[in-house]
Amino acid sequence: MESKPRIVILGAGYAGMMTTKKLMKKLGKEEAEIVLVNKHNYHYQTTWLHEVAAGTINQNQARIMISDVISPNRVRLIYDTVKEIIPDESRVVLENSELTYDYLVVSLGFETNTFGIKGMDEYAFFIEDFESSRLIREHIEYQFAKFKYDPNPDVTSLAILVGGGGFTGIEFVGELVEKVPQLCRKYDIDRGQVKIIAVEAAPTVLPGFDTDLVNYARKSLQERGAEIREATKIQECTEEGFIVGDDNELIKAGTIVWTGGVTGNSLLAKSGFELTKGKVTVNQDLRAPGFENIFILGDCAWVMNKETGRPYPPTGQAAMQHAATCANNIHALLHHEPLEEFIFHDKGTVASLGITDGMGTILSGTKLYGKTAAAMKKVVDDRYLFLLGGPKLFLKKGKIRPF
Repeated sequence: MESKPRIVILGAGYAGMMTTKKLMKKLGKEEAEIVLVNKHNYHYQTTWLHEVAAGTINQNQARIMISDVISPNRVRLIYDTVKEIIPDESRVVLENSELTYDYLVVSLGFETNTFGIKGMDEYAFFIEDFESSRLIREHIEYQFAKFKYDPNPDVTSLAILVGGGGFTGIEFVGELVEKVPQLCRKYDIDRGQVKIIAVEAAPTVLPGFDTDLVNYARKSLQERGAEIREATKIQECTEEGFIVGDDNELIKAGTIVWTGGVTGNSLLAKSGFELTKGKVTVNQDLRAPGFENIFILGDCAWVMNKETGRPYPPTGQAAMQHAATCANNIHALLHHEPLEEFIFHDKGTVASLGITDGMGTILSGTKLYGKTAAAMKKVVDDRYLFLLGGPKLFLKKGKIRPF
């Protein structure tokens, strides 16, 4: 009796989880063995990590136990760390075991890219995963508590410095302007003593966004007490803060968070894949060049837009769409059918600027601002929960309560 083909999925992020869910629906139990490998026994909402870091949501709301949405009776769940992929041998080396595969899906997510800025790795926090984000939240509150009870407090210890004014950085600042007044009340500290400073090297924060949207976001954050430093290059990160600009100005802070860049998982290079800026430029069917049975998705992949010649942005929305194409193509390979090309359907991008504020575009470019945008952001977040785990997960973890 022939053994069933084995499909191994590495990483339980958006792309990995949705690929697994779709393969469960597409393939009968006897058609293939599905194996999902993840470092932890939980999946977390990557696009909610800035809220975990700021402390504006219950941290467990952003974390989902994998076995709650992926049945261990249907999918073999392995909680282990991937150490190496050996494509020529169709083998994956884990920390505690090894796996062979017939089809491999690499969706191991991103790692922080500090672009070689001196001291950033040593002195800054990163919004990188669930645990790192939880640590930021605890550190910020510790700074407030320490200031409250220190007989000789240093006001710069309350300052929160955010390196990078891209999507994550600005969303994080949006949560901070909501959270800081709460911490001030809790520890009886004057709000005016707490600085929230975002530093961006580009001429404007949110590069690539429409000018009207950027202006709205900047004004909203500034009016609520954030300082936005644009066209300000970070020369070095020290224990005290950032050294910026040509005059080497030191911006002091007690909490330093870098949100300025990400790259694909470093395992890609170790495993011999050809990389461009830390990621694999995949074929239009999402397979790694030169490999008929390896798909690379999410933050590990550059997926090119044939019309513009540029890669699609590596968003959660794109990762979920990668999953649909990948599942369809694995099904096609198993049944000797033609593969499909990935086509990105842009549903728009909405950024939160706190609990009741936001901005962005939906569908054909319709602009949203304020409470309307904030509500739409919650709808987008909850839609993923519904797709992943149905009404039960939506009711348990969703941001919009139906009653």
